[in-house]
Amino acid sequence: MKLLTVLMLVTLPLHCYADSGCKLLEDVVEKTISSDISIPQYKELLQDFIDSDAAAEAMGKFKECFLSQSHRTLKNFGLMMHTMYDSIWCNIKSN
Repeated sequence: MKLLTVLMLVTLPLHCYADSGCKLLEDVVEKTISSDISIPQYKELLQDFIDSDAAAEAMGKFKECFLSQSHRTLKNFGLMMHTMYDSIWCNIKSN
């Protein structure tokens, strides 16, 4: 489960480098850390990225990891991700 979480966190910033912009990453991070969005809602919101039942199950488990965290942890994670996607590397690609 920890490996899945690490892999998901590593692949999300690749959207910045893939010339799709960092707005997509911001939206996914916000949906991931929001405790107001349930697992079924999360899967529905990210349906474009789910191409199999295994991917849907992995997305559900990924979201479940965040739902079990404290508000403070989620806030710190959001800050860390914001720092990453607001870094010079994403800004260079988008300019």
